[in-house]
Order: sequence, then structure tokens, then C-alpha cells
Amino acid sequence: MRPFDYQRPDTLSGAHGAARDGATFIAGGTNLIDLMKLEVMAPDTLVDISRLGLDRIEPHGDGLHVGATVTNSDLAADLRIRRDYPVLARALLAGASGQLRNKATTGGNLLQRTRCPYFYDTATPCNKRRPGSGCAAFGGEMRNHAVLGTSEHCLALHPSDMAVAMRALDATVELEGADGTRRETALDDFYRLPGDRPDRETTLSAGDLITGVILPAPFGGRQTYRKVRDRASYAFALVSVAATVRMENDLISNVALAFGGIGTRPWRDHDVEDLLTGEAPTTALFEKAGDILMKDAVLREGLEFKDTLVRRLLTATLTEMTQ
Repeated sequence: MRPFDYQRPDTLSGAHGAARDGATFIAGGTNLIDLMKLEVMAPDTLVDISRLGLDRIEPHGDGLHVGATVTNSDLAADLRIRRDYPVLARALLAGASGQLRNKATTGGNLLQRTRCPYFYDTATPCNKRRPGSGCAAFGGEMRNHAVLGTSEHCLALHPSDMAVAMRALDATVELEGADGTRRETALDDFYRLPGDRPDRETTLSAGDLITGVILPAPFGGRQTYRKVRDRASYAFALVSVAATVRMENDLISNVALAFGGIGTRPWRDHDVEDLLTGEAPTTALFEKAGDILMKDAVLREGLEFKDTLVRRLLTATLTEMTQ
């Protein structure tokens, strides 16, 4: 067992003070503890942020502010989320068992690490775990890897269901730096593509702490989250889609689509949405949307099925929502 220090500050300034080099923030610990057990991560200090008052869901302009330590269970059960952001509630309920949702937090969910088996196996090379060591996924088992946003250094799939729904909702991440300065960043700008440094997964700087997520004014219209997986419950997505659609005079007046299971981050392609907006829903239109979505996909051996799967899921979801 690797020794580490544990601190539980009562204030944000205290948390930043404790977060020196080698320290890691911990909330629910549903992912971090597993990584520590496997020695994928070995922080010198754990800084527990569970007592910082970040566990509330409050009005924020026309939308909502969701504190970083709001649990997935509480967020999914909140009446305002269920009424105004049902795509988010559905994604959360599709994401894990009840026991995990009771511990997992909003901020932690955004930061959960990939479930790539080579990332978890310290006996294999992994650029995400140790930059420059190589990627064992090339030539290995490919079923649960990404086809969009990959590089020659990493194929790791982004695992979160919640983040996919928040990407469709145009959510914003609220951060506080080590100097106490707060800033906001769009979720699409929060995640990095792997490039040649797949270990850098987000735009967080040293000492940055997620304090919350801001949801914009309710979209209205129809919302859904559909997830295809190997078993009916508590499995990561082979392919998923978070969809919000508004119809007007039998035309698609507004649409937002974000995808899981295919990208190295929650995937959204505005060219797909531009194609659909203002058009009458038809199967041919939806198939063309699939062509645009997958035009840059790299379908390595073992991943070819995702092309067919995501196209069928997109067509089925849009057909149901525009009838």
C-alpha cells in the first residue's frame, strides 16, 4: 500500500491551500479509489471537498447552478431537473447503479477517467497513464474504443453519460483557481482532444477546482437519452445519444445532439444540427446526418460495428422525436 495524507478542509481557501503538488481533490471517490487501488494514480495527498457547501442546486438566471458535490442521485431526482432537463435525468439514471449514484458527484463525473482496459493495466504501455510509453490498444482489443477525435497516441473513449447530456444542453463548467479567481468555460472547451498528450484530458490548470455546473434556460421541446450497451443495466455505452428537438409547423426548428461511445470526449457536431434545422423529418435526411457525423471516423479493426450502430441509433431517435 502506498502511504498518503488525507485532509478535509472546511473552506474553499483551505482546500486550495491543501492542494499542493502531488495532491488530488476527492469527493465521492467512485473512480479515484479504484485507480489508487490499481496504482494507476498515486496522489501524495487527498483533499476531501465534501464539506465545502458545494452540494446545492440553485437558480442561476433563467437556468440552474448545480454544485460540484451534488450527487448523481440527488441531481437525477430533483424536480426541476426532471421537468426542465429530462435528458440529463435520463442520462444520470442510465449511468450507474443506485449505490454508485448515491456517492458519485457532478464534478467527479465530469472528471472520471477512461475505462480503456490498457489504461487500467499497469503492465501495458499507455500514453494516457505515462506519456511517451506507447498505446497498447493499437493491435489489441478494440471494442470499447473511440472512432472520433483519436490520434496515433490514444484511442481511449470518454466514459461519462452525464457529460454527454450536459454537452447537448450547452452546460458551462464553473471553476475556481488556486488564487480564488472564478471563471466559466463551455463544456466543449473543457475537454481536450488527445493529440500527442492524451494525459492532458481537460483544460484545468494546477490547483483548479470545479465548483459547479451552470445549466442554461430550459430548452423545452422533446428530450431523450438513448444508450446502447452490452447488457441492460450498469454498463458503459457502446453508443449513446442525448437529443433535444423542437418542432414548428412539422419542421425541425431547433435540435441539439451529443454522442457518447464514439468520441474521445462528449461528441457534438454542429454541421449535423445545421443540416437538420428547418427541414422536414425524413429517413433520408437522418441518414445524411449520419454521413456527416461519421465522415471523419477512423474505423479500425474491431470498431467497424460502431458506424452502423450510431447511424441506426441516430435515425431511430430522431424518428421517434419528430413524429
